[in-house]
Amino acid sequence: MLSTVAAAVTPAAAPQAGNAAASPIRDFLSRRGSGRLADASFAAIMLVCALSIFAIVLFILSILIVRSHLSLAQFGWSFFTRSAWDPVSGDFGALPFIFGTLATSFLALLMAVPLALGVAIFLTELCPQPLRAPISFLTELLAAIPSVVYGLWAVFVLIPLVRDVIGPFLVKFFGWTTLFDGTNFGVGLLTASIILAIMILPIISSLTRDIMTAVPNSQREAVLALGATRWEMIRIGVLRNSRIGIVGAIMLGLGRALGETMAVTMVIGNHPNISKSLFAPANTLASVIAGEFSEATSDIYLSALIEIGLALFLVTIVVNAIARLMVWAVTRNAPARVQ
Repeated sequence: MLSTVAAAVTPAAAPQAGNAAASPIRDFLSRRGSGRLADASFAAIMLVCALSIFAIVLFILSILIVRSHLSLAQFGWSFFTRSAWDPVSGDFGALPFIFGTLATSFLALLMAVPLALGVAIFLTELCPQPLRAPISFLTELLAAIPSVVYGLWAVFVLIPLVRDVIGPFLVKFFGWTTLFDGTNFGVGLLTASIILAIMILPIISSLTRDIMTAVPNSQREAVLALGATRWEMIRIGVLRNSRIGIVGAIMLGLGRALGETMAVTMVIGNHPNISKSLFAPANTLASVIAGEFSEATSDIYLSALIEIGLALFLVTIVVNAIARLMVWAVTRNAPARVQ
């Protein structure tokens, strides 16, 4: 009787024990499978986000090319090397605007970079603690001012200053360079370059200050321990270790200068002119689009302006490529120096 009961109970108990033992395994495999699915989904989403950058760039480039096909068909790629700009006769070329864009941007860098580096070095290494926060706040405030406000300030303050004070001074002491020939009306390449320098100054200065702050104090202490002066410590221990980031900050400032529109449009004179005189009125790729897009009545005129946007797009790509080469030139010998 007991053996019959035992025999009846044993087969039923065995599957229950087996199910109890298999349940954690099934849970583990289930969690592992769901984890793999979550990882794969996350990786796919991140891949889509990364590829979207290429898609956006290609989309912008394709739209610019398609919408400028009339100008491309009529003038070809020589559009970027021609100086004519005559909306009445339908004769267009982008060379004066490319010249104005590059000239104002690089002049702005020549003025802004030394001043920005000086501000960053002072705030990081030399500034008394009570003055550091107010100066840093004012520097960042300059970066937040809208472009049109800079333009208004330039119209009422900078243009008279260039016409009546800065211009005569430059003609008196540097007129022999022939860079300041012609009549000085206050509007032109020089005024646009000054306003661009003021606009990119806080960008370069703030980024450079953050980069210099990230340099470990051990670098400073090591250089000072070797008997270096304070300037030698800044030059060797700080600036040399920050040079790659400083180049990147300068390139960001250059990108802002290349694409700036409103402030430049208000002070550059808006004339398709190529002149070696910094007093001469000129035009940039961005300012001609802003100034003449609403006036484009013919299809070829509109297509030419869109091709100007294509030129600005290509100039930006070329400048960024040059920036990459500069960074590579700075960093290619870094491992050898470390060894």
